[in-house]
Amino acid sequence: MADDYDVTHRALRHYEHLGLLSPERDGQRRLYHRRERTRLALILRGRRLGFPLEEIATILGMYDDQPGEAGQLRYLLSQIDDRRGDLERRRRDIEDSLRELDELERRCEEDLAELV
Repeated sequence: MADDYDVTHRALRHYEHLGLLSPERDGQRRLYHRRERTRLALILRGRRLGFPLEEIATILGMYDDQPGEAGQLRYLLSQIDDRRGDLERRRRDIEDSLRELDELERRCEEDLAELV
């Protein structure tokens, strides 16, 4: 499964330790069924989107328990909104920093031209 999803064995064990995955055991072997593969895909998607593992665990847990899929989707929508806001704030900060760097670069070039 590690190769299929391009993750390390250590990552799989970590997700298992956190309770995000619970593969069947056959001696020392771990058997990953469809449910675990789906959960891993959701974990990896959540990580790519910047969700902390605690939030991912909450979302996955809601699917298994009450309030079920509808509650999970409502919660996920609120988390998406929060994450989008955070990313938009970061984008504004990056854009502001780039403008400041452009201005600093322009002033340095002007100062250098005066010195030469």
